[in-house]
Amino acid sequence: MDVYLTDREAEVMDVLWKAGPSLVAEVRAQLPEEFAYTTVLTVLRTLEAKGYADHSTEGRGHRYFAKVEQNVARRSALQHLTQKLFDGSRELLLTHLVSEKRLSADEIKRLRQLLDESMRSRKK
Repeated sequence: MDVYLTDREAEVMDVLWKAGPSLVAEVRAQLPEEFAYTTVLTVLRTLEAKGYADHSTEGRGHRYFAKVEQNVARRSALQHLTQKLFDGSRELLLTHLVSEKRLSADEIKRLRQLLDESMRSRKK
């Protein structure tokens, strides 16, 4: 599934992923910036129209929840970024990430472990 989120949609989805099903006011309270209630409602309705969120009726309000898992959205965004900016090369993306950011010894160790696990699983 391809998931395309604007920055604001990603912020709202992040709240739904972390907090779980939430009322509009609850989502609004957890956003990093202050937005009008109607703005948050519009974003939630847009996410619902795209199939990324849904709602259940609770009294007079709606409790919104994510229909798309965070890992699915991450994978889709990374594939899109890789295709758009790195000519589809995962190697170029990884090379850029490693060369542009000063990684700590722990981060390098974890990356090596992940690469080693990937190699072992391919040999099976």
